[in-house]
Amino acid sequence: MSIIRQDDFIQSIADALQYISYYHPKDFIDAVHAAYRREQSPAARDALAQILINSRMCAEGRRPICQDTGIVTVFLKIGMNVRWDATMSVEDMVNEGVRRAYLHPDNVLRASVLADPAGARKNTRDNTPAVIHMSVVPGDKVEVEVAAKGGGSEAKSKFAMLNPSDSIVDWVLEMVPTMGAGWCPPGILGIGIGGTAEKAMQLAKEACMERIDIHELQARGPSSRIEELRLELYDKINRLGIGAQGLGGLTTVLDVKIKDYPTHAANLPVAIIPNCAATRHVGFVLDGSGPARLAPPRLEDWPQIDYGVKEARRVNLDTVTPEEVQSWRPGETLLLSGTVLTGRDAAHKRMQDMLERGEPLPVDLRGKFIYYVGPVDPVRDEVVGPAGPTTATRMDKFTDMMLEKTGLLGMIGKGERGPAAIEAIKKHKAVYLIAVGGAAYLVSKAIRKARVVAFEDLGMEAIHEFVVEDMPVTVAVDSRGVSVHASGPAEWRARIGNIPVTVA
Repeated sequence: MSIIRQDDFIQSIADALQYISYYHPKDFIDAVHAAYRREQSPAARDALAQILINSRMCAEGRRPICQDTGIVTVFLKIGMNVRWDATMSVEDMVNEGVRRAYLHPDNVLRASVLADPAGARKNTRDNTPAVIHMSVVPGDKVEVEVAAKGGGSEAKSKFAMLNPSDSIVDWVLEMVPTMGAGWCPPGILGIGIGGTAEKAMQLAKEACMERIDIHELQARGPSSRIEELRLELYDKINRLGIGAQGLGGLTTVLDVKIKDYPTHAANLPVAIIPNCAATRHVGFVLDGSGPARLAPPRLEDWPQIDYGVKEARRVNLDTVTPEEVQSWRPGETLLLSGTVLTGRDAAHKRMQDMLERGEPLPVDLRGKFIYYVGPVDPVRDEVVGPAGPTTATRMDKFTDMMLEKTGLLGMIGKGERGPAAIEAIKKHKAVYLIAVGGAAYLVSKAIRKARVVAFEDLGMEAIHEFVVEDMPVTVAVDSRGVSVHASGPAEWRARIGNIPVTVA
């Protein structure tokens, strides 16, 4: 019999969440590096380089890989012979571990969890509660898998109750293009098959936490129908040409992981959950001997990437004109310097309400760019914490209003824009730029000054004023309404038929 002490369990959860906030799993680093070496799309290769450089910087600086430090999911397998030396419930111990991790003064993590989701949507301020799955199994140990899942990738989850005769492959290939780039590819596609609706979703989430081993499966060949499905989907999804950040390229998924479970004869439940370029998970076992000990990886595990923007147009955001903006073209790299304002969903909704009431806005957006970001709080001598882009499609419904009523010149985010937003950009001759999702710490190093200028009560969703220097972005939608997220994948889908997409 093992005795698991309360403090050991809480500390292990907290340590694991800190650990995964700044350390990518080694299998993920290796897979991204392999994708980088074989990538032939310049835009996608540049994005992969930024992801790898950001990953190493985070490991060195022990700061978050992504500004979205995720909602916590914990899977627990509790041995039947375990005894707890604790006064708190297991759920309460998990949440105390989350609280300690996210409020750690040396590496503050962003609080993104909102209570009362259908009403006030009030931030809990410490990222609790976690989503917890527990099972009781034979043995005298506690097996723990901890993950922090970003909202952008979670938003792209899919589920369908297929007919038993339907093709799983056809449905997945239909769904993946609809996920766009907001989930920050390349990443892992977790697929759950069978059980019931909720079981399939849980299986898909668990699948995301498995080790990347598609190269091993390709080398030895499949030995089951599930392994055949993995290989077929890996190949066919990558042949869609979506590529890193949706810019078009050879690698959209690094692996396809599938878990299944027996199901009713009348049903074929199938779920998809993608894990993004900020893949964060770790497992450990508690046996009563003390808290978990997570060995830090070696810096030698990260490749040395020589990254520099060789061909880029430098833009002064404080003097840029509409005529200059209209000369930019999709896929072009820009280096931004000057003042940019930030704003996400809550800030946009509040500005919309103020404009409808005829009230003046607290900030002047005329001729400005707005960056869709909710940064991590700074620590030590930082100007701002990791500050990568959030998914832009959530702001689509505000785009026409913002461009028409505020004089806004352009927007910066991640992922594609929908038809209504693109039409608004075209109508107002504005522009939409993207920064690399999954490179938040790297992006933050381009921010020289930062201050909150409006809606401070919104926490990370407040409006900030950033002064940036040589912040790298890509033109995603130009003033004519031409989108790189349409043209890039189309080009590479056509070219990819003659290019092998197997792993190196």
